[in-house]
Amino acid sequence: MQSLGNDFVVIDGIRQSADMSPEIAQRIADRHTGIGCDQILIAEIATPANGVDFIFRIFNADGSEVGQCGNGARCIARFLHDEKLSDSDCITVKTQTALMQLRCNSDDTISVNMGVPTFEPDEIPIQAEQRERTYTLNVAGESIEVCALAIGNPHAVQIVEDVDLVDVPAKGALIENHSRFPKRVNAGYMQVLSRGAIKLRVFERGVGETLACGSGACAAAMAGQTLDYLDESVKASLPGGDLQVEWKGEREPVWLTGPATTVFKGNIDLEN
Repeated sequence: MQSLGNDFVVIDGIRQSADMSPEIAQRIADRHTGIGCDQILIAEIATPANGVDFIFRIFNADGSEVGQCGNGARCIARFLHDEKLSDSDCITVKTQTALMQLRCNSDDTISVNMGVPTFEPDEIPIQAEQRERTYTLNVAGESIEVCALAIGNPHAVQIVEDVDLVDVPAKGALIENHSRFPKRVNAGYMQVLSRGAIKLRVFERGVGETLACGSGACAAAMAGQTLDYLDESVKASLPGGDLQVEWKGEREPVWLTGPATTVFKGNIDLEN
């Protein structure tokens, strides 16, 4: 499946067993010797409790398991509907770090409640004595300012004049592995077009630069609003297409809306 070019292998862990390991995830994600994808998503049965409908697991291309993926969440919602595993327009899934509400809209888009973001250093996490609007990082001898936050996973957002002129693969890798982020970080590069529109490129930890990143779009919109560049509703234009982000401010959840598409179906033997 794909959403704005952010591509996924979605595995049915509901009607079959689907044990996953870092090694298997790496093999599946390899674009030369496997299927090829940015991330592997698994839908699993949830124990009926606290209103959770399904378990949603997310593995990066490097095999690491993470707790948030907005584009992937929309694909999971589409998958559950298309496979007749749920007939509800509102679905709640539990990830490694969060509960997510998924809503199938009448215009064929899908909205995801991404949860309430945190800007507290210990919760992002970032090494800092106290919360700051921006943090200074030394990257290859250059001092840069980033807004850091977590929305199920950590993000560092940098405002730039022109995203097309940034060497995202090289600079993003340096920020991802910066010593101030003990669990690594997703690096976002945001160009503000107006108070309701941005251009964005994202270097995802464990993946590299992708055509679109849902949680990265949310992080950029929230960073821009926190720094008083953006309003509550923001269109984020990424290389793969546009996403809509809605956020009413701190201690409120953020909603992400966009498409999700099935590309093809198939079978793979995970044991060989």
